[in-house]
Amino acid sequence: MGFVPFTLVDLIDIVLVAAIMYWIYRMTRGTNAPYIFSGIIAIYLLWVVVRALNMELLSSMLGQVISVGVIALIILFQPELRRFLQYIGLRQKHLNLTHIFGVADEEQKINVEPIVAACREMAATKTGALIVIRQDSDLTLIAEGGIALDAKTTVSLLKNIFFKNAPLHDGAVLIEGNRIVAAKCILPVTQTEVPKEYGTRHRAAIGMSEISDAIILVVSEETGGISIAQGGELRRDIEPARLQQTLQRFLVRNEGRRAKRREAERRGLRKFFSRAFHKEENQ
Repeated sequence: MGFVPFTLVDLIDIVLVAAIMYWIYRMTRGTNAPYIFSGIIAIYLLWVVVRALNMELLSSMLGQVISVGVIALIILFQPELRRFLQYIGLRQKHLNLTHIFGVADEEQKINVEPIVAACREMAATKTGALIVIRQDSDLTLIAEGGIALDAKTTVSLLKNIFFKNAPLHDGAVLIEGNRIVAAKCILPVTQTEVPKEYGTRHRAAIGMSEISDAIILVVSEETGGISIAQGGELRRDIEPARLQQTLQRFLVRNEGRRAKRREAERRGLRKFFSRAFHKEENQ
């Protein structure tokens, strides 16, 4: 009996499957999905063993379960699948030639002063607020789920939106550049385990930061505390006096990452054209 043939392609296949399994685990961590998935794998392994032992009755029964497994997965993992599709859709980035060729996008520069001033005043009066500052991720789905505004970002407008009896106070405000794009937006709530004292706004801020690169500001209605969420992490109880400095640090860090990505895109584009040019010359 010879050894089972093992090639480089098999190694790549195993590594990719392991990476996908780990990614699925991270996406479903904190939910019941890993336990359900483990049960499905156990049933499949049992079916393989039963088939190898030629146990026809049990094999046919388990085979029927396996045959409808795709439909069962869709039903069982409906919340996780919806979250996964949201993640893919909001993370989708298209090739931006203005970024590649270094053309600055002036409209995306954010004036944080009215946002900071509004958060400070709302924190002082314990007015709950949830503000999403768009970065690179496409947040069209979030904007379409709210009420379209397209108004200049001002302190008075933000305070009026989040005033307790205002019709738009429930939900999040989406800011792109220097304009409020939409209000009363519904954000996805995180499915990971968070401290029990976190309210709905904080959970929504973390959930939004998990599926996009947006910066989310939260003003607690109970304590008046200000928090910032990004990258699935929440920084709580930021001093109002240091809010502008903290928010500016987040924006500068994102701009640094954006600049590195643009430079990588330019290098890749230059290599592509260089190879194409040399190939044409050789022909």
